[in-house]
Amino acid sequence: MAMGPDVVRIAAVSDIHYSKNSPGALQPLFAEITESADVLVIAGDLTDYGLPEEAKVLARDLTTTVKIPIVAVLGNHDYESGEEAELVKILSDAGVKMLDGDTFETHGVGFAGVRGFCGGFGRGALGAWGEPIIKEFVHEAVNEALKLESALARLHTEHRIAILHYAPIRDTVEGEPLEIYPFLGSSRLEEPLTRFDVTAVFHGHAHKGKPEGATSKGSPVFNVAHPVLKACYPDRPPFRLFEVRTAEVEDAEVTSISERRQRDRRSTDRIASAIEATGENPSPS
Repeated sequence: MAMGPDVVRIAAVSDIHYSKNSPGALQPLFAEITESADVLVIAGDLTDYGLPEEAKVLARDLTTTVKIPIVAVLGNHDYESGEEAELVKILSDAGVKMLDGDTFETHGVGFAGVRGFCGGFGRGALGAWGEPIIKEFVHEAVNEALKLESALARLHTEHRIAILHYAPIRDTVEGEPLEIYPFLGSSRLEEPLTRFDVTAVFHGHAHKGKPEGATSKGSPVFNVAHPVLKACYPDRPPFRLFEVRTAEVEDAEVTSISERRQRDRRSTDRIASAIEATGENPSPS
């Protein structure tokens, strides 16, 4: 990986499915991400059943381990209990930038995020014709695509990063049973991605899909579902690390990875000195 102040590193993962029994489960991964990246992206299915208790467990692990900006969208699992608004509040209060047709800019890079929806790909995509319930189903995918388009249009950064839960292309769901392709994503989500020529796209949802693909205009699309990354890259930590080269980084909080490590070591040294001076461990915060 290249080094330098003009390189922003984005770590992405999805489908971490935090439950009530997950405290500490991914803290080693989050610690590795903090050491390796400038921004963390979580592309949906943050929780297993969409319960506030699950979101609180995740929020604690994130706040105690991750020291870089976090940007996320919800996934289908996060809607299971009908408490998605509470999930968003819990995670937002923990400092996570939750996107739903919204944008976030940091380190000179812009992020636009939506959940997305299903409906199929290419000529196999479901059309808004027939029964009202079919039309409502298709309109959900159309509305998500319009939210994504609006968010991308509001970004004024040189680099635009799109975060989705559902797949915008067929390539990254290959490996899943053909019968469920229509429920894994929608080609309608690809249209705004090609219109705005995004730098990269991150999504999840397809646990047995492929890790990489591209839009029709060549923008890279990454399936960062945790199970996919573990299966495809067993010798690496299960997150995708993507570099964005920017001519200028105006965010004053940008620090190089080496500087962050030195700062963390200095902090550890101060704690060790305090223990030595007092002869007792400081109280945990």
